[in-house]
Amino acid sequence: MNIFRLAGDMTHLFSVLVLLLKIHTIKSCAGISLKTQELYAIVFATRYLDIFTNHISPYNTIMKLIFLGSSFSIVWYMRYHKIVRRSYDKDQDTFRHYILILPCLILAFLINEKFTFKEVMWTFSLYLEAVAILPQLVLLQRTRNIDNLTGQYVFLLG
Repeated sequence: MNIFRLAGDMTHLFSVLVLLLKIHTIKSCAGISLKTQELYAIVFATRYLDIFTNHISPYNTIMKLIFLGSSFSIVWYMRYHKIVRRSYDKDQDTFRHYILILPCLILAFLINEKFTFKEVMWTFSLYLEAVAILPQLVLLQRTRNIDNLTGQYVFLLG
């Protein structure tokens, strides 16, 4: 296994665990951008289309399931949990995240390794992941109130 991939997987995993810890224990998603979380859910949903058809290793499959499950559970918490959703400040989280999706999709259609559906979606996920943090950074810049767990989350995600 590539040490850089392992390090990237672990820092991303720790960032998600820090965020889930914050949401679960404090029952708050203050300072977290729902739009960034939705973009990450799209990233992992499009990247791991092969989860049940292409088995590489148990590690790979487990990490795919963790990233998919955690991304969608964070979005669920922020949208539907009766206590957590009240702490989400949609007035501050105003980045138009949907404008990031179309350019990434167009770029994936134009620049990819092999023009197949799975390959284009995988390439799209790479491009989208590169810009998915932007709504979170804009939210932090607007609120200027970064608690410890949110700061750790953004640091580990970066």
